[in-house]
Amino acid sequence: MIRKPLRPLARILKAREQGENPDYIEQENLRLRRQELRDTGRMQAELRLLLLALIFLSGFVLLGARMGLLAATEPLEVRAGLMEDISGARADITDRNGRVLATNLATHALYAETRRMVDPLRAARELGRIFPDMDVDRLAARFTDPDRRFVWVRTQLSPEQKQAVHDIGEPGLMFGPRKMRVYPNGRVAAHVLGGARYGEQGVRAAELLGVAGAELYFEDRLRDPAQANQPLRLSIDLPLQATVTEVLSGSMAVLNARGASAVLMDAYTGEVLSLVSLPDFDPNDRPAPPTSGEPADSPLFNRAVQGYYELGSVMKAFAVAQALDEGAVTPDTIIDTRGPIRWGRFEIDDFRDYGNEMSVTKVMVKSSNIGTARMVQAMGAERQQAFLRRFGLLDSARIELAEAARARPLLPDPWSELSAMTISYGHGMTTSPLALAAGYATLVNGGYAITPTLLRRDAPQEGAQIISARTSAQMRKILHDVVFEGTASFARIPGYPVGGKTGSADKPAPNGGYKEDAVLATFASVFPSHDPKYVLIVTLDEAVDTTGPEPRRTAGWTAVPTAAEITRRVAPLLGLRPVSFAEAEAKFQADLRAQ
Repeated sequence: MIRKPLRPLARILKAREQGENPDYIEQENLRLRRQELRDTGRMQAELRLLLLALIFLSGFVLLGARMGLLAATEPLEVRAGLMEDISGARADITDRNGRVLATNLATHALYAETRRMVDPLRAARELGRIFPDMDVDRLAARFTDPDRRFVWVRTQLSPEQKQAVHDIGEPGLMFGPRKMRVYPNGRVAAHVLGGARYGEQGVRAAELLGVAGAELYFEDRLRDPAQANQPLRLSIDLPLQATVTEVLSGSMAVLNARGASAVLMDAYTGEVLSLVSLPDFDPNDRPAPPTSGEPADSPLFNRAVQGYYELGSVMKAFAVAQALDEGAVTPDTIIDTRGPIRWGRFEIDDFRDYGNEMSVTKVMVKSSNIGTARMVQAMGAERQQAFLRRFGLLDSARIELAEAARARPLLPDPWSELSAMTISYGHGMTTSPLALAAGYATLVNGGYAITPTLLRRDAPQEGAQIISARTSAQMRKILHDVVFEGTASFARIPGYPVGGKTGSADKPAPNGGYKEDAVLATFASVFPSHDPKYVLIVTLDEAVDTTGPEPRRTAGWTAVPTAAEITRRVAPLLGLRPVSFAEAEAKFQADLRAQ
């Protein structure tokens, strides 16, 4: 700081010349110096006060913003303490036309904070009245355990149960919001959907996880938050599914069958419009997996997908198709059907004596084991194996169900000439009804490979051509003749021509050989037969028709009438126009001439 002198010489000399008192100059300068010091001190104080005010204001703004943020969100200490970073989102599942098959419903879980409970013993008794399946003594012990602060009581409540718990008046009983998976159609499409369960659970949310079927296969898609509001649309048609289930259930009861399955598939797109396995279950209350007995006895077992069986004479269609496609025979070629065919200690014979020879068409119409065995014997086991592999019959069925990949067919090892002959009429290897449906679709759709799918498609599949269009046309006519002249006569429906093949296979015994009077009856059908659009596979396990003088177990008496009733009901739902027999015959002849 530069100080000015209090007695400047120039001003003093000037004052003396003018007769003034020089001491006034010193007093004035001293006053100005003191004034300057006061102004400087006051400015510094004002700056300090302003800075302090800004600091306090900033602090209050930050505190206010933090308090507002906390007031607008859930308490962070609760979220951290109870691990509430859980997503309960899961997309709906609908049928092909948008009808809901699976959805979420808002509900509540019940838990107890034991430190807040006033009368835990009374609370336990009252809860026992509301939930009769609850162990009251065990619950009371948990409520009164001094080391336990938190007790889960119920994972989900109905609105009536929630109100009843609320009326107890116990402050320690608390409700936690969550979602539950609901299947509004009950048992319908149970094996397609599979079911869901709770995964990680918190007070304010719980994970919904698929346990089987489409729910498990599409787990990532259904739990994706970005697609939570976009339903997963399946190929299943709910009215068709309900109709097939109703008819199949009725036949199973009337025929005292142990189980049954049905697959209805579009022959060109591969869409599975209906898939039924009986016995079934309610996915809203999915039973526990079995711990003993045969897997097929459990309602959880999907006979249409997981069930691999010797399906009997329905496999003859593939033997005939191979012979036709390779040019070894024509539909009119005469086959030697003299029997039995002896191979070592084994014999191959027909169910009835059909004579010494018949055409290829008649081999199918009469279902001659000897006839198909002769055809395959001429082609060889190696070529037969390669042919069936192209149809996908030697691998696990490919479809969007979690359990499908875990089931595999049983194949002969080695694949001998004898194996080839028995496989030609459906014994010696196993396959599933779903794989059979895909195979028959290929036989009649022009020869194009089909992969079954549970997702809706708007265009035909572009699979490889396995057999020629001419062979496919010939097979359509042969399957039509089986119904109108052979073992599947009960499948004749006025206005809706049907083609197909029956199969009645003896069931293997656990200790080897085959069971006595135990038959798996199958009818593989296509309709309308002159222009096939759909494939229907029906299987009945140990069904018996008792309307005649003797029990009848073959497919012609059990599976065929069942499939006919299903076709009669679903054909109008599918929009098929009734046609006359003459119109169907004209279409057959036109197709054969075109080839």
